[in-house]
Amino acid sequence: MTMRSRRETVHFRHPFRIKGIDRQLAPGAYEVVTDEEMIEGLSFPCFRRVATMIMVPAAAPHRSSMEMISISSVDLSDAQRIDASAPK
Repeated sequence: MTMRSRRETVHFRHPFRIKGIDRQLAPGAYEVVTDEEMIEGLSFPCFRRVATMIMVPAAAPHRSSMEMISISSVDLSDAQRIDASAPK
């Protein structure tokens, strides 16, 4: 099975929460990694998402480390929508 990973940077202007992460995260830029697998048997390349992960600073006292946490793409979209609609 063919797999690929996409990386993107998402930006938050306000403190935010994402379901599955037990703490509030600070505003800033966060790397998001999306793993996708190819759907076999089609006459054109088509991929489906199988995992979405976000890189966040580790919880205290290990703040100099980074954690890669698996999240739902829907929960990420919800957090981005809430951040964008928050007063400036």
